Amino acid sequence: MSVLRVGVLAYPGCFASEVFGVPDLLTMATHVAGPDGPGYAVTIVSPRRRVAASGGAVLDVAPLREVDVLVVPGFELLPGTDIDAKLAPLAPEIAAIRAQAAGGTAVVSICVGAFLLAEAGLLDGRRATTAWLHADELARRCPAAEVRPEHLVVTDTGVTTTAAFSAMYDFALDLIRRHSGAGVARTTARVALVDDARSSQSPYVDARLLPQPGNEFSHKVMRRLDQNLAVRYDLAALSAAFGVSTRTLLRRFADETGRSPLEYLQASRVRRARHLLETTDRTVAGISAAVGYRDPGTFAALFAKHTGRRPGDYRTAFRRVPASQPSGELPRTTT
Repeated sequence: MSVLRVGVLAYPGCFASEVFGVPDLLTMATHVAGPDGPGYAVTIVSPRRRVAASGGAVLDVAPLREVDVLVVPGFELLPGTDIDAKLAPLAPEIAAIRAQAAGGTAVVSICVGAFLLAEAGLLDGRRATTAWLHADELARRCPAAEVRPEHLVVTDTGVTTTAAFSAMYDFALDLIRRHSGAGVARTTARVALVDDARSSQSPYVDARLLPQPGNEFSHKVMRRLDQNLAVRYDLAALSAAFGVSTRTLLRRFADETGRSPLEYLQASRVRRARHLLETTDRTVAGISAAVGYRDPGTFAALFAKHTGRRPGDYRTAFRRVPASQPSGELPRTTT
């Protein structure tokens, strides 16, 4: 029986649930595979003798040792947090991550653990992801990385990064699939009630939580676009409404937001469509028209590009039960 050695790096302030989430799923996989199946030897490691995780939970840790896979959990990171101040006390952990990678260990970060990998220099020249809420900050801090905020799990030459929190299970299932086989991974997902068919974190993005541009011009353009989602996009008319040339509007909007008005409008339309799919019985064709697309096929393709799911599949996964609906009654779906 082959045994994969997995180390989870504990450090002060790390999320305790992210320390134990992967080991717990690997334990389930071991039971599913049976005594003759591939196994996992998991150890919580640290360069420190004592580690207090988030909430003050004290973790039992073992000294750093040679492992096949090193998992780096995330930590509490609120928008506006001084990340330098967060990372400065973690120099021993960052050095350990760098040393493990140099020795050939596969390194994995969970959520904003990616910032520790970036600090260790592991993301330079690699594709990476992290929690969508902090993806822009990671891209700013690590310009040599190609940050893919829509992805749940990204692996690039021995370094794996994941999206927020529950994406640790997406990684763990992929690890189980590769080490123990697709059947074990599938059964483990069923036992644990973990979704093993997710492909993107885009459906979970809430633009209202993202840092907003601070420039009034782009805010005004955004408001106008948001108020006219069903109106055909006309760059010339939009520019005229603000008394500028199309070239000036595109330049100023891009300078302030990093994208074009059309890209913003498409994202806003998808955001509105998501809300309608989650909360109403309107048909996909009706929702398509409501957000400015006469051709439902064109709308469905755009929606899938932004969310990773077709509109009908999105409704099935994220439909909210109306408050007036009797308890226990399943919501109706319309595709």
